[in-house]
Amino acid sequence: MLNKQIITIITVSFLWIAGAQIAFAKKPAGGGGGNHMQRGIELAQQKHFDAAVAEFTKAIEANPNDARGYANRGTAYRQGARTAIAAGDQEGASTRYQSALADFSKYVELAPKDASAYLERAATEIELKQYDAAVTDLNKALELKPDDINANKFRGFAELGLSQWDKAVADFTAVIQKKPDDLQNYDRRALAYRGLKNYDAAIADYNFLLSKNPNDVEALTKRGYTYSLALQYEKAIPDYEAALKINPQDNDTFQRLQYAQSMLAKRNASPPAAASPSPTPTPEKPSLISLINPLYVGIGIVALIIIAVIVRFLTRGKAEETSNIIR
Repeated sequence: MLNKQIITIITVSFLWIAGAQIAFAKKPAGGGGGNHMQRGIELAQQKHFDAAVAEFTKAIEANPNDARGYANRGTAYRQGARTAIAAGDQEGASTRYQSALADFSKYVELAPKDASAYLERAATEIELKQYDAAVTDLNKALELKPDDINANKFRGFAELGLSQWDKAVADFTAVIQKKPDDLQNYDRRALAYRGLKNYDAAIADYNFLLSKNPNDVEALTKRGYTYSLALQYEKAIPDYEAALKINPQDNDTFQRLQYAQSMLAKRNASPPAAASPSPTPTPEKPSLISLINPLYVGIGIVALIIIAVIVRFLTRGKAEETSNIIR
């Protein structure tokens, strides 16, 4: 359950960030591809991503050494991949993601000192669940631009995917220190704390989120789940009930509520009465016959035979006494 939640949270979080603003590079100052670059940007902003790719391709053909052409086309490919996922076209999404990865790699090749090149490639690698590669790219981005908050944040996402909880906590904490109003970082840090089984710290982050919005259904259900992991079912139940009051159709939360209620009932159930100890049987007195040892009987018989033989030997040859009475 935890792994599934991590993957879902990383994907949704990243789409939320990346979807909030599409950072297309501006058109170059001059060159034959400038018009195509501008047209591609306009099409991408209108969410016509395939058409934008075509325009960026023309810009690249006119100026193949302009890193911005690859950056823009890679971004359009990535946005097109997300659109394909939403439409259920997994094959189309996979093809576009691979094309985006290739374009961002070319971006890195042409602009190796540009932190954004590594950041964009890492962002795509995260969506492809290539977390190790993403961490490597984000480390390079932070080496080139240590104060890049997005690089810390994306690295935190990758570390969540790798179950590197302590590192994720450190990255999200760094982002919170620089940007305390970005509430999403508290939610992600809470997840990392939960992976570390530091439930109190996770609950503190959820408490903060709920102090900002008491009707935050996700924060309520996640805090309830964290209470359940900490075996504090009596606290989990009110959170689940509050979440269901806002969203009664949430079947997952309903099932978790039932589980918490059953576990609490089991804990509070009266312990079973102790069974009466069985009486210890009184040992029977041995009978006289059982005390007669066969060995002793045999020895006694042999002794009697020996005595009889000795008596017989002593009396052999003696004249028998006769009576003086004449008969």
